[in-house]
Amino acid sequence: MNRQSPPSLQPLIGGIIAALLVVISFNSFIVVNPGQAGVLSILGKAQDGVLLEGIHFKPPIISTVDVYDLTVQKFEVPAESSTKDLQNLSASFAINFRLDPLQVVDIRRTQGTLQNIVSKIVAPQTQESFKIAAARRTVEQAITQRSELKEDFDNALNSRLEKYGIIVLDTSVIDLNFSPEFSRAVEEKQIAEQRAQRAVYIAQEAEQEAQADINRAKGRAEAQRLLAETLKAQGGELVLQKEAIEAWKQGGAQMPKVLVMSGDNKSSIPFLFNLGDIQTQ
Repeated sequence: MNRQSPPSLQPLIGGIIAALLVVISFNSFIVVNPGQAGVLSILGKAQDGVLLEGIHFKPPIISTVDVYDLTVQKFEVPAESSTKDLQNLSASFAINFRLDPLQVVDIRRTQGTLQNIVSKIVAPQTQESFKIAAARRTVEQAITQRSELKEDFDNALNSRLEKYGIIVLDTSVIDLNFSPEFSRAVEEKQIAEQRAQRAVYIAQEAEQEAQADINRAKGRAEAQRLLAETLKAQGGELVLQKEAIEAWKQGGAQMPKVLVMSGDNKSSIPFLFNLGDIQTQ
């Protein structure tokens, strides 16, 4: 003889079953948004095939979906190394990367979360890549060849992260620091170079000034030679007379102590005598 539930319990049981069906139906689908990728795990085992954006069916209760962000991620990673001349060099890098959507399942199986990817993959590989780039040059070359240093770093980091499904989009050197000893050596070298450049400038200035004096002396000698030739030529005494008249007209000449008397012959040199001698007699 079958026992039936009391009429008053049947609606309650029906409601519970309906609620369970609704929960199970909602739990049977997963929506993956743009810029995301999902990995389906059934009974703790990751399934092949990445879930890209859209709605996907998943077995209820026994399955979970891990969603990964495929947009650009940015993390700052410190790094230290020794240069070719055994100087300490430290830097801080900003790494922009994203996950390869086709390798998200492998990333889920090997690395797990994004935090694990940064701490276990990106950070140590950044350190190793910086060591490779820094060891190829001296600390002074690291300063003067900064673009080449970054290029070597980028190449090493790309090749190392690519096999983990990590695509490097861009890197930036935020800071590059040297040991205090090297910083002092650089400062002293700069001071010495500035002093040397100043000494060269002073020497060049003195040489130019000396050459200017030589040129002025040559100019005066040439002027005197031309004046002497002019005085020796016919009419030279007229030049002297003209110079005297010009000086007195301008008022810049002192009262002459020598009196010029015209001779009978206008072409001859005038007779000169000192007025001071007359005043003393």
